[in-house]
Amino acid sequence: MGRPWREQLEDRARAALPAPVLEYVLQGAREGVTAAEATEAWRQVRFLPRVLRDVTEVDLSVDLLGRRARVPWGVAPSTLQRAVHPEGELAMARATAAAGTVMVVSSNVGTPFAEIAATGVRWWVQAYLPADRSLADGLLTRARDAGAEAVVLTVDTPVVGTKYTAGAPVWDVVDPALLRVNFDAGYDDDAPGAVKATDLGPADLARLREVTGLPVLVKGVLRPDDARACLDAGAAAVWVSNHGGRQLDRAATTAACLPGVVAAVGERAPVYVDGGLRSGLDVLAALALGADAVFLGRSPLLALVDGEGGVARLHRDLAAEVDEALRLAGCRSVADTPALLLTDRRDERRQGL
Repeated sequence: MGRPWREQLEDRARAALPAPVLEYVLQGAREGVTAAEATEAWRQVRFLPRVLRDVTEVDLSVDLLGRRARVPWGVAPSTLQRAVHPEGELAMARATAAAGTVMVVSSNVGTPFAEIAATGVRWWVQAYLPADRSLADGLLTRARDAGAEAVVLTVDTPVVGTKYTAGAPVWDVVDPALLRVNFDAGYDDDAPGAVKATDLGPADLARLREVTGLPVLVKGVLRPDDARACLDAGAAAVWVSNHGGRQLDRAATTAACLPGVVAAVGERAPVYVDGGLRSGLDVLAALALGADAVFLGRSPLLALVDGEGGVARLHRDLAAEVDEALRLAGCRSVADTPALLLTDRRDERRQGL
């Protein structure tokens, strides 16, 4: 069997994308330590598969905020999709709708919310809050009115982590029309109160619910105590994320942080995770560690180089891999995965495996 198509995505992107756009998609913060460790961390997870289980029929579906998704993953928010492919968010949305799952739409997207919604995709809106919270109200109510089912509040970005660039930063060369089309007219980062909030707190979750009437998820949680605080403040779910290694470099991997967050709050609310998940085995590892679903960021963005067809193929290939992994692990559904005893290599040696 040849090299999986999915593993060729980065090579295809290198051949197709302008250098600043490719760098933006792939880079991590500063030395890129966290970004580089992400995928290997999932590979360190080990399974003890179960046998003598009937896996004739396997169910990949999961509940995502009260509605069933056909697969246990969704698409994480990402900017500059129209710089990767002319159809951008529309291609991503159509392919994700066909896969039967959720797309999280960045607040910075270059496509109007109403046009994304018209594809039929189920979607949530991602939000950063500015220092003057009211400046985000127009965008958020616009998303709600277009059919967003939830707000995903990103909490790990009080400032934007430093990125080292080989040439001109992407923001100096990308067409401004590919960004922020859903913001209020005249919105300017230099305006008073428009900088990112450095004082996010529990009251912000309540305010978001009041403004939008939507459930609020909190993205960017790594610590169990922070996860508990989010739920105490009314979060509908917590999302374990280190922003793809793009914020605080040397932050812990999400694979390492997920079990602690699940132990702290998993009985109270859904726990989602992203960061370095590339294969069906990675998805199985996250589910077995307790995630209710995973979200994919870079992989769909790289697949978008080939437009809707590329993203659709990514979803199909991943579904086939997860289906096979569940069967080989002796699991008939995602709900069976926590019964797999997961170890890392040190645990294997201690247990004599």
